[in-house]
Amino acid sequence: MAIAFRKYHGLGNDFILIDNRHSAEPILSSEQAVKWCDRNFGIGADGVIFLLSESDHADQKFRMRIFNSDGSEPEMCGNGIRCLAKFMQDLGIETVAGKYSIQTGAGLIVPQMDADGQVTVDMGKPFLTAAEIPTTLGDRDRQVVNLPLEVGGKTWHVTTVSMGNPHCMVFVDDVDSIALAEIGVLFEHHLVFPKRTNTEFVEIVNRDYVKMRVWERGAGATLACGTGACATVVAGVLNDLCDRICTVNLPGGDLKINWLAESDRILMTGPATLVFNGVIE
Repeated sequence: MAIAFRKYHGLGNDFILIDNRHSAEPILSSEQAVKWCDRNFGIGADGVIFLLSESDHADQKFRMRIFNSDGSEPEMCGNGIRCLAKFMQDLGIETVAGKYSIQTGAGLIVPQMDADGQVTVDMGKPFLTAAEIPTTLGDRDRQVVNLPLEVGGKTWHVTTVSMGNPHCMVFVDDVDSIALAEIGVLFEHHLVFPKRTNTEFVEIVNRDYVKMRVWERGAGATLACGTGACATVVAGVLNDLCDRICTVNLPGGDLKINWLAESDRILMTGPATLVFNGVIE
């Protein structure tokens, strides 16, 4: 069977997009997605994203499913949903007042197609208690802010946030000095994170500008992480290190994050770029 796809990236975080609206389930298995994501023997990507048929909810027309490059399925992906919104626009799917409504494993997400070609996504409200992350650090009904955690024979101070998927932030003096491939996997599989975790190492440059490197659950080191950028700003505010409106610099570029004080919702703005189209047997 020949399957058409398009490849997009959001700041170098790249995805294979499939128009899967003819079926309620992804037309690829997780094992097939792993093969497609292989950068030597496949197309190459951090994940495969499926635009699925309408859901049962009257106000939610589309659904998003994603398989990571290791075959696992995350609840949501910030860069991925921007790419999905651009994919939908390129397919000619009409917006409602410039917006799409997309149901994800993290709930309803609403991307807005901006006039300058950027995509602004209402990422919803962060989840902050230990039980919501989930993590066994601290009291299950309290926030985990700047608590010690031993990883790799060293004590780190961590702050946890969920954007529908779990994140662990570590503030450091020099983010470029972190041996990400060595320490990231140890955080991801630490026993205090029963569903594993994404891990962000963050360097505060100014209160409105931070540098971040990420180890993504199921994908490893990536050039950008949208939910991670949102979680980073939340963690920075909780530690009184950054402002609610903040630019997060990632290896692939910048994301603009705005944690709205009046509604507690987070807006993320960044690009989504088509790389190429193709058909694979």
